[in-house]
Amino acid sequence: MMTGPAWSQKLRDEISKAVIGQDAVVERMLVALLANGHVLLEGMPGLAKTLLIKSLGTALGVQFERVQFTPDLLPSDVVGTMIFQPKNGEFTAHRGPIFANLVLADEINRAPAKVQSALLEGMQERQVTIGGKTHPLPRPFFVMATQNPIEQEGTYPLPEAQTDRFLFKLIVDYPSAAEESSMMQRWGQMTQQPSLAAVSSGEELLGLRADVDKIHLSPAVQGYILALVRGTRALADREAPGKRYLNFGASPRASLALYQAGRALAWLRGQDYLSPSLVQELAPDVLRHRIGLTYEAEAEEVTPDKIVAQVIERTPVPAAT
Repeated sequence: MMTGPAWSQKLRDEISKAVIGQDAVVERMLVALLANGHVLLEGMPGLAKTLLIKSLGTALGVQFERVQFTPDLLPSDVVGTMIFQPKNGEFTAHRGPIFANLVLADEINRAPAKVQSALLEGMQERQVTIGGKTHPLPRPFFVMATQNPIEQEGTYPLPEAQTDRFLFKLIVDYPSAAEESSMMQRWGQMTQQPSLAAVSSGEELLGLRADVDKIHLSPAVQGYILALVRGTRALADREAPGKRYLNFGASPRASLALYQAGRALAWLRGQDYLSPSLVQELAPDVLRHRIGLTYEAEAEEVTPDKIVAQVIERTPVPAAT
């Protein structure tokens, strides 16, 4: 029987052949796979976001497709279109790159809203419509998107309705000095990237979700999750005293995300129950893209992570059960 730590370690070991560091980000991506959720990665150029996702797809042994989002991209370039066949005079569906297990939407904020919305049905319903006919997507199915936080010209910020569909928004930071030094030593004179092997499979991943569902979640911890999410909404209450830093709080999807991702993280770390500490650890990744800062908050350089930290600090932690 495969345990969480063993499954995590074999994937980490394989990914580390191509990507140095980013251990926390890799763990969150594995949590998203187990929780059947999509991931948005945000970071500066050159931090190996694309390489990381591609390496994950290879190590997982699933079909991988990359879509480079550009201003001239069309929805049919993502989901597919109807093609006329002269031999029989009929139209047949040509499936786009979204028909893969792991789809990389690279620089998702560089394509207009019409293309971004082409992903919505697939991300939420695990199906797409081509020529009026619905086509189910493969199982498992994940969208992992990247975006650059500093680019403003020629970009189209994701609307709240779309960002809410991502389980996590992960911030990819610069590597440490030791990690960057290891990169120089490993790849400074290499002419090609190291080859990775498949150490898992989509079928294994689907099977492991049954183990994740067995993780115990007490009523007290469930109440703690609700208190955290509803705490963000209290900060957006227009009638609440004091300065208002949020235009809106997290949606019910945030509660479900903390519930599902929390059990997946507990299983990955070899625990049989979800503790409040794991909920606190996941809260920034689940909530930072689901709350809307007011103008006053932005002017005072208040970040979503500071708001989440404030909510965690104010919310009573339940006793161990």
